[in-house]
Amino acid sequence: MPSNASAAVDHVQDLAAYVSASPSSFHAVHEAARRLDAAGFVGLDEAQAWEGGSGSFYVIRDGALIAWVTPENAGPTTAFNILGAHTDSPSFKLKPKPTTGKSGWLQAGVEVYGGPLLNSWLDRELQLAGRLVMRDGTQHLTSTGPLLRFPQLAIHLDRAVNDGLTLSKQQHMNPIFGLGDPAGEDLLGLLASRVQGASVDASEIGGYDVVVADTQAPAVFGANSEFFASGRLDNLSSTHAGLAALLGHAASAPADGPIAVLAAFDHEEIGSNSRSGACGPILEDILTRISDGLGASVSQRRQALSASFCVSADAGHAVHPNYAERHDPANRPLLNGGPLLKINANQRYATDATGAAFWARLCDESGVAYQEFVSNNDIPCGSTIGPLTATRLGIRTVDVGIPLLSMHSARELCGVQDPYSLARVVEGFFATAV
Repeated sequence: MPSNASAAVDHVQDLAAYVSASPSSFHAVHEAARRLDAAGFVGLDEAQAWEGGSGSFYVIRDGALIAWVTPENAGPTTAFNILGAHTDSPSFKLKPKPTTGKSGWLQAGVEVYGGPLLNSWLDRELQLAGRLVMRDGTQHLTSTGPLLRFPQLAIHLDRAVNDGLTLSKQQHMNPIFGLGDPAGEDLLGLLASRVQGASVDASEIGGYDVVVADTQAPAVFGANSEFFASGRLDNLSSTHAGLAALLGHAASAPADGPIAVLAAFDHEEIGSNSRSGACGPILEDILTRISDGLGASVSQRRQALSASFCVSADAGHAVHPNYAERHDPANRPLLNGGPLLKINANQRYATDATGAAFWARLCDESGVAYQEFVSNNDIPCGSTIGPLTATRLGIRTVDVGIPLLSMHSARELCGVQDPYSLARVVEGFFATAV
């Protein structure tokens, strides 16, 4: 990849397009698959037999995607270089019997998904998006466009609101979507009518995974156009960086390099305990089938995993100018200062000395600066898919990501340069022997 400022702008504009096309995890993997198809990758069905050998492939399992490039000279002990990310973001998920309301208003019944900053979702034009599963098992993506709003109570009716806003997840986080009698409305019918390219009968919907997403377009702004604001940067910024890097790598993959893998999991924001999450078997299943296709024995597969490496990429925290005391006093990352190396003594991040040294090497070789992140000792640290992957597979893992402000807000903030810098390092990683 070129390393100039215009390339960073191009990258962030493509990130904006990717986020806009990905209001749910299912849309995110569909859009990734569309881009992979255009680049000549082959989509595989887990229920079918696979031919082994070199090439570029991907698999979708629900809201997760695993894509990989097997080089021409790969063998039974060829290592895997894995970029791990996730496709889901904190939000709200549509409940059963979702059409509700009172006092003449139509409302959607939603449940909190993950840990969103509730107040950031107030007074925004929002949409519903996700998948509908019909009784015959067929699936359809749906997105409504601007439909919903969580309306805040006017200050005239709550004079103390600026002294501290308290929101009940059950009482206050019920978005409006119209006027009328809930008994005469059908939110599922509306979702069925917004499926593109198919005629869907709402009465045939057997299940659905539908979330709330912001509809405001991503934007570049700031005194020198140095900031980028968007929903779902945690963690579509990493998924997109890995996708861009894999597409770049596929165009010039060395014949004797490692097997480059993008693992974009679902459900990280709620603990990863699912068939498409990092605690589940999806990555191990795919790596096993790749190595089987290369003729590997169980012992040879273990050799390959021992030589493999996972870069777990998830967004981290930039120092907040109004809350600097909440950060470690010696480690205060800034936007556009480079991607983060995330460190935690209690292994909430998987980084150790070996991983830190490898990340430093990758950044040096890519000409990219990086920043170290560690939490304030008085504030608990979050976690990522990194420790989960290291624990499940025994693969050496390092935790990284771009710095954000307003993490878990409906609209997060990063620097224009950082997503491109992360993608550059990851593309170098895909071709690097550990």
